[in-house]
Amino acid sequence: MNVNEPLAERLRPKTLDDYVSQTHLVGKGGALTQHIKQGLIPSMIFWGPPGTGKTTLANIIATTSGRPFYTLSAINSGVKDIRDVIDKAKQSGGLFTTKNPILFIDEIHRFSKSQQDSLLQAVEKGWITLIGATTENPSFEVISALLSRCQVYILNAFNKVDLETLLKRAITDDVYLSKKQITLKETHALLRLSGGDARKLLNIFELIVNSYNSETIEITDESVLQKIQNNTVHYDKSGEQHYDIISAFIKSIRGSDPNAAVYWLARMIEGGEDVKFIARRLLILASEDIGNANPTALIMANNTFQAVSTIGYPESRIILSQCATYLACSPKSNAAYMAIGQAQQIVKETGNLSVPLEIRNAPTKLMKELGYGDNYKYAHNYDLNFANQEFLPQDIKNTKFYDPGNNTREQAHREFLKHRWKDKYNY
Repeated sequence: MNVNEPLAERLRPKTLDDYVSQTHLVGKGGALTQHIKQGLIPSMIFWGPPGTGKTTLANIIATTSGRPFYTLSAINSGVKDIRDVIDKAKQSGGLFTTKNPILFIDEIHRFSKSQQDSLLQAVEKGWITLIGATTENPSFEVISALLSRCQVYILNAFNKVDLETLLKRAITDDVYLSKKQITLKETHALLRLSGGDARKLLNIFELIVNSYNSETIEITDESVLQKIQNNTVHYDKSGEQHYDIISAFIKSIRGSDPNAAVYWLARMIEGGEDVKFIARRLLILASEDIGNANPTALIMANNTFQAVSTIGYPESRIILSQCATYLACSPKSNAAYMAIGQAQQIVKETGNLSVPLEIRNAPTKLMKELGYGDNYKYAHNYDLNFANQEFLPQDIKNTKFYDPGNNTREQAHREFLKHRWKDKYNY
């Protein structure tokens, strides 16, 4: 074993028995447990934060199922590399569907559309079983044709018990650390710095242990912070800071403070945050926190997402700053957000209520005979393009979900609705 090999790599589990966490996938009754035991492995995407065991699990699956295993990294692989692996896979048994080779692609979200397209036939024909790993939402980063051919499994950040188990295993099982007298008195600082990333935890732990000249080592929160503070990046894209800073960014915009918004934006940009992650959060905020108070906000945010996806850094910082300051200076309303939340709650409570007959579609003779569409009032045939009729199921008629906010645009909505529905809804 190479002493220069990082601790996380030295401790990488080789079997499911050694694998820590993700019991919802590989524990007793886990979603993947029986698949792995039976060797019936579907093509799949592992989605989760860094350091949650995506690569390790792919390796264990390949070993347990006895299949040929090929790996590519989306960072430095192209279409030619994909085709070369597919050709090798076909030659090594890809025609035998129960033992077809596994192709593991790390950071598959970095593949372009054409690169992902080149995988489709191989997955469809069963020449390979694809296992992709991504830290980004596959719905946004993996093309729909490939996504439809794969199962998506979510890996969670490690919890406190999992991380402490890894630390104890490192002390007792690692060929180098086990020779030292290490006492783990406190773990809070280590766990906080790791942000649920097992790989980061172990590598920080090794860095701290190696900083001692003595073979007798006592690990406390104070000693960890003293030794690691000068080596720690102040913005960690995958750890606690990632969530704290994006939260501060969103809350600053919601609170109409453009100055704080651009500060937290700068923190994310300097930390190397994914430009599309920031833009997606602005897109969500434009509807959730501004909505109909300024409908242009959603257009601005959507255009921002499209622009930064095309341009990337460093120029995207300007576009993000323009959007963030515009949204911060927009009037705010969560009325649309609250409306859909309340409507969904009613649906959960009342189930599948019947659509009123008069607003049902009647494409067949039988449906017309049953009264579908009878007495429907076509709004454009009436004054002001409005006809008073019931659109909600009988059991929940007169239920108001949308309550316009206290801003210029939504006050106009309120006046509009008050004149149309003065006898139905309390506007």
